[in-house]
Amino acid sequence: MSHSNDTLNNWYINATIQINRYFTIIVFCFGTIGNILNILILSQRSFRSNSCTWLFLISSYANLISILFGLTTRIKSGWNYDFTYTNRHLCKIRAFIVFTSRTIAFWLITLATINRWASSCVNVNYRRMSTLKRSQQGTIIIILISFLLYLQMFYCYDANQINVPLQCYGKSILCRHLTDLTYGFISILCPLLFMFIFGIMTILNVRQSQRRTSNFILKTIIQNNPRIFDDQHKRLKKKSEHNLLLILFIQILLLTLLTLPQAIQKIYSTIIQKNSLNSLDKTIHDFIYSFVLLLSFIANGIPFYIYTLCGGIIFRRALYDLVNMIKNRVICQS
Repeated sequence: MSHSNDTLNNWYINATIQINRYFTIIVFCFGTIGNILNILILSQRSFRSNSCTWLFLISSYANLISILFGLTTRIKSGWNYDFTYTNRHLCKIRAFIVFTSRTIAFWLITLATINRWASSCVNVNYRRMSTLKRSQQGTIIIILISFLLYLQMFYCYDANQINVPLQCYGKSILCRHLTDLTYGFISILCPLLFMFIFGIMTILNVRQSQRRTSNFILKTIIQNNPRIFDDQHKRLKKKSEHNLLLILFIQILLLTLLTLPQAIQKIYSTIIQKNSLNSLDKTIHDFIYSFVLLLSFIANGIPFYIYTLCGGIIFRRALYDLVNMIKNRVICQS
C-alpha cells in the first residue's frame, strides 16, 4: 500500500512539473499573441469609439499584464528558477500585479455585460448610461478599487513559505484566508454572478425589443410604408450589436468554466488545513492548484480567439487589414 502511494505521489509531482514547464509555455504564447492582436485591432478608431469594445480593449491590456507577470514566473518555477520564491520584494510586487490585473479584467467584462443590458433597455434613461464616457469612468473606478483591494498583498504575501502550493504565498493562516477569499469571492464569483444576472436581463430585453420591432414592421406594411426596409445603416448597427452580445455570452460561459474551479479551490483551501494532510494529499492538492491556475490563465488568453470566431465579418476584416498592413511594412523595409 505504501509503495502504491509513493508511485502515485511521484506521478502527481511529475505531472505538476510538466504543467509548469511545458503547458504554461503554450498558454503564454497563444495568450500573449492573442491579447497583443486584440489591442492592435480594438485600438482602431472604428472600434474604440464603441463603449463596449472600449471595455474589451482595456480588459485585453489587463489580461496581457496578468499573463506576462503571472506565467513567466510559473514557467521558471518548473525549472526551479523563480526569484519570487526567495526574493520577498519580487514576490509581493508579482502577487499585487497579477491579482490586480485579473480582477480588473474580470470586472471590465462584467461592466461590458451591464453596458449591453443598458443599451438593450426600452427605458431611454438606461440607454443613456451606455456611453463611451460612462465606460471610461467605470474603468477608472474598477482600476482604483482593484488597486485598493489588493494592497494587502504587500503585507500578506512573502517569500520562502512552506506547506503551501507556492513558496511565494500568504505568510500566515489569516493572510491566506483573507487573500484566498478575496480573490475567490470578489475577483471571480461576484463578477460571474453579475454577468449571469445582467446577461439574462439582456436576453429578456432583446426578446422584448424583437417583439416590438415585429409589431412595428407589421403596422408599417399595413400602412404601405416601405422605408423600414431601406435603412441599411440600422441593419448594420443591429448586426454589430448582435455580434457584441454573442461575444459577450460566449466569453461569460468560458470564463465560468475556466475560472470557477480556481474559486472553488481557493475557498476549499481556506476550509482545510494543509498541515493536517498526509504527503500524498499535499501532492494532489499542489497538482490541483497548478491545474486550476493554468485554466484561469487560459481565460486571460482566449478573448482574441472568441472575437475572431464570433465577432462577425467586421472583426475578421479588421484582423485581415492589420495582417496586410504588417506584411506590407515588412516587405517595404526589406
